[in-house]
Amino acid sequence: MSEAVVVERLDGGAYWRVVLGGSKGNILDARLMEALSAVVAEASADAHVKALCLEGQGAHFSFGASVAEHLPASVEAMLTQFHGLLLELVDASVIVMAAVRGQCLGGAMELVTLCHRVFASKDAKFGQPEIVLGVFAPAASVLLAERVGRGAAEDLCLSGRSITADEAFRIGLVDQIAESDPAEEASAYARTHLLPRSASSLRLAAKAVRAGLRARLVMELPEVERIYLKELMATHDAVEGLQAFLEKRPAVWRDR
Repeated sequence: MSEAVVVERLDGGAYWRVVLGGSKGNILDARLMEALSAVVAEASADAHVKALCLEGQGAHFSFGASVAEHLPASVEAMLTQFHGLLLELVDASVIVMAAVRGQCLGGAMELVTLCHRVFASKDAKFGQPEIVLGVFAPAASVLLAERVGRGAAEDLCLSGRSITADEAFRIGLVDQIAESDPAEEASAYARTHLLPRSASSLRLAAKAVRAGLRARLVMELPEVERIYLKELMATHDAVEGLQAFLEKRPAVWRDR
């Protein structure tokens, strides 16, 4: 098993390349989230860090959160950890970018939605497929409309369909489709537009532009979590969908 997160510190430590790994599909399990949280804390504490770029190891960004950790015994701890990580990213006020190749699904797309700038390869695919498994995407329910608008956000969350890099660019989820390696284009953007700036000024600017978003997360995420944990997870179909996926069989819905 590879390391969950590998960090390459570039440009005198002002720019960090953060590679997610640790499993096939770079699953955002508890181990990876703990490692990424530690990286965010370290970057936040280093006054000279200006930007991070997240990417996946290998052909894909990430297949998303662990389906097994969505089951009743572990789902509350998983949501607490993941949503805590999202708030840590906001509070760090370091510029966070994403370089997406291949699949970027579920919790991985929620993570990317929170990034300041997203670069994608031409073959990248994005999706919130949770509804296909009988559940929904809590963070995307709050975050996605902020980035792509209400209509596009509801389409993705309610249909569970995946979209291409071109469509993601059209709706504003992706900021730039890379002609070559999205990680290289992200670093070029950082070196042109971010690294010449004051780190302290960048962080305060990031804090200012995200002040309203942070307030929304703090206000709305707890209610969305309540719906997920107390209402959704009390249904037959939510547990059935997750178990069917893990058992590689069709789900049998009872509509309750």
